[in-house]
Amino acid sequence: MQKWISGKSQKASIFLVMQGVIKAYDPSTGDGVVIRDTDLSEYDLAVGALDGSIFRMLRQGQRVVFSLDSAGRATKLRLGSERDMETPGA
Repeated sequence: MQKWISGKSQKASIFLVMQGVIKAYDPSTGDGVVIRDTDLSEYDLAVGALDGSIFRMLRQGQRVVFSLDSAGRATKLRLGSERDMETPGA
């Protein structure tokens, strides 16, 4: 998508916000996997996925809200809803 600002074309980033739960997380490497609620798709965590969030580490089953980066990795993790704390599909 192109967005025109002051006569210059700039690419605008559109982030789809999703909710899911953490399937696995390794605090020593920062590697992890999140499962999307809607279809149980699995996404690897992007490098820096926790940057700017309240999280310093994650636990299995923790509910999060996230977006996908251009490579399809989970990024911009935030605290998820506490409405349903069960693991999807369990």
